[in-house]
Amino acid sequence: MFNDIGALELVTIVVLAILIFGPDKLPKVIQDVSGMIRKLRSFSDSAKQDIRSELGPEFKDFEFEDLNPKTFIRKQLTENEDLKEIRSSFDLRKELNDVTDAVNSKEAAPAPAVPATPAAGTGPDLLKKPSAPAPEARTPFDADAT
Repeated sequence: MFNDIGALELVTIVVLAILIFGPDKLPKVIQDVSGMIRKLRSFSDSAKQDIRSELGPEFKDFEFEDLNPKTFIRKQLTENEDLKEIRSSFDLRKELNDVTDAVNSKEAAPAPAVPATPAAGTGPDLLKKPSAPAPEARTPFDADAT
C-alpha cells in the first residue's frame, strides 16, 4: 500500500500530523485510524466470503484479484494447455534463422538483356515498360530538400 513513500515523505507526514493534531491527541487519532482500517478489512473479508458462498462450490477457487484484466489475461495465458503447446512448438529464433537462410541462399537471377533501340522500321512497343535510365542520366536525389 505504501511501497512508493520514501523516508523524507514519511517524516513530512509525521511532522504535519503532529502540527495538525498536536502531540496530545496524536496517539488517539492513530488508534482510531488503525481501528477503522481493521474494521474495513474485516468487512471486505466477510463480503468476499458471502459472495463465494453464494456463487457455489464451482467457484471455490475464485479470487477477486482475477477480475483485474491484466491478472485475468496472465492467468489464462499461463494455464491454457493449448497455448502452452503452441508456445513450446513455436521457436521464433529458429523461424527467423530459416527465413534468413532462405533469403541469403537465393541467388540473384541475371536480368534479361533488353535491346537499347527498337528494330528498324518498327514503332515503339507500348506494352513493354520503359527501361531504367542510365545511372548518369538520373536526377540526383537530395534527402535534405524533401
